[in-house]
Amino acid sequence: MADIISTLIKEFNLKPFQVENTVKLIDGGNTIPFIARYRKEMTGELNDQVLRELNERLVYLRNLEARKEEVRRLIEEQGKLTEEITASLEKATSLREIEDIYRPFRPKRRTRATIAKEKGLEPLAQILMAQELKTGSIEDVAKPFINPEKEVNTSEDAINGAMDIVAEDISDDPQIRSVVRDAFIKQGVIVSKKKKDEDSVYRMYYDFSEPVAKIASHRVLAINRGEKEEFLQVKIEVPEERLMENLKSKLIKKPFSITSEYVEKALMDSYERLIYLRLREK
Repeated sequence: MADIISTLIKEFNLKPFQVENTVKLIDGGNTIPFIARYRKEMTGELNDQVLRELNERLVYLRNLEARKEEVRRLIEEQGKLTEEITASLEKATSLREIEDIYRPFRPKRRTRATIAKEKGLEPLAQILMAQELKTGSIEDVAKPFINPEKEVNTSEDAINGAMDIVAEDISDDPQIRSVVRDAFIKQGVIVSKKKKDEDSVYRMYYDFSEPVAKIASHRVLAINRGEKEEFLQVKIEVPEERLMENLKSKLIKKPFSITSEYVEKALMDSYERLIYLRLREK
């Protein structure tokens, strides 16, 4: 609680007594209009708007701390909690950051990657990601993983399954998701086109584009409705070549390895099939 009070004091540039008293009044069940009108001496004359913003931030920070503790417990129950993860949770300042940290540990539905793991292909995926092999053939490396009983009939089957695992691991990487999200926000352009050749309330969005960083929230909501009602086709355009080069610089550590090209292919698959759609929805 002390950390939350300190954060509020700093963010709102208020005196300690103003925040401490306001939190006590809110926790005591007092409404914001009541506090603004009848408890001015306790809050240091804080107006209704500041009190509401402070209350909203208080609720968010408390939810943030509760979610941190919940995620820490859930990861610990899996026996996978490390000092690095604990430190990352402590540093997190948003619920989004916490969910990105938890994402690799979240129970997964049955995906191409989970099916590949069931076929025993995770060690091969680890070989691909390690990028240690400089000579030889990846097909030869994959041969020991052939298992017709598990429908891994060829080296190609094994490699494709391993790449599915790598693609999902990439999509679960908080750093990768952060880079893509940042590109969406700073460089992305929302583009909408008409899907049906008929008039509608969404006609102004039939040939529309605007930078993500500048578009008003009510326009986003309208475009989302238009897409849901199948009047609009919507996409977010980003400078993909520049974005992919940025992502490759973080993943391709040993470009002369015989496995690096497979990691690059998995990255493209991860972006197009997993990362783009999930982040676009948000």
